[in-house]
Amino acid sequence: MIRRRSLLAAPAILPALASTGAQAQPAWPQKPVRLVVPYAAGGGTDILARALAEALRPTLPHPIIVENRAGAAGVIGSELVARAEPDGHTLTAVVSTHVMNRHVLAQIPFDPIRDFTPVSMLTRNTMVLAASHTLPFTDIQGLRAFAAANPARLSTGSTEALSQFIGQELARRLRLEIPDVQYRSGGQLMTDVVAGHLPLGWTSTASATPHLATGRTRIIAVSTATRTPFFPDVPTVQEQGIPDFDLAGWVALLAPAGLPDAISARIRAAVDGAFADQAFRARLTALGIEPDLRPPAETLAAMQREDRIWAAASAAGHIQRQ
Repeated sequence: MIRRRSLLAAPAILPALASTGAQAQPAWPQKPVRLVVPYAAGGGTDILARALAEALRPTLPHPIIVENRAGAAGVIGSELVARAEPDGHTLTAVVSTHVMNRHVLAQIPFDPIRDFTPVSMLTRNTMVLAASHTLPFTDIQGLRAFAAANPARLSTGSTEALSQFIGQELARRLRLEIPDVQYRSGGQLMTDVVAGHLPLGWTSTASATPHLATGRTRIIAVSTATRTPFFPDVPTVQEQGIPDFDLAGWVALLAPAGLPDAISARIRAAVDGAFADQAFRARLTALGIEPDLRPPAETLAAMQREDRIWAAASAAGHIQRQ
């Protein structure tokens, strides 16, 4: 009789056990989340990360804390995340040079693809050429003429490998020598452009937009094949006589390798909810940030594509290791 009762009770016990197992699945977040921005404060990625953290605050039981860990073209902050516990409480927002770094730096202490879990693509980064108000030209052809007449007067600021490559590729296509000046963030670069200390700089729309109201800088070109909606009157480099010039970046949200799929899905659902909010999207527009949400598989595919592009550029000698 005892055995029969046990067998009869078993079906009732199984749903209870399944329910207990479901409840035991870890929630996210269980504590404040570190969102590491491996670049200096004030740049486009930092601006986006802080806006996203603020948008997520009302929907999560714990805050997202943005932490700047700049240095070594993003390697220092990215390494911190690569070595973190894959529990969803340490994330990073990186630009596309996260992948490019392995082809331009002598060595990096992690694999930019294998040692991270893609959570979501966040935005597309159209790069723009900002010029100081002290310069007499307003377009690429004017830049070419000025540089030819004043060979030592121009330099181009950059903040990472992509913007550096764009600046040097444009100079190469124009048959000019324009030295590159490296900055730690787009905010610092734009401050020097506005002050007249830096003639030119390639940076993101998010970094450039807050400075346009000063009247001390102008945007003279965009890097992509199509114009950006943020500066619809600014022609592309292609439109200004340089064919097949189409280069852009992105910002992606990554976690350490091994992040459980269930936690990844929770994080992405929260991010999707923030981006669906009209007030948040309006804020991104005001900041000059172009949303480009993509799921993990598409984010991984974009990273792998970038890896192939920069491997080919390295083989062709268009980029060199530092």
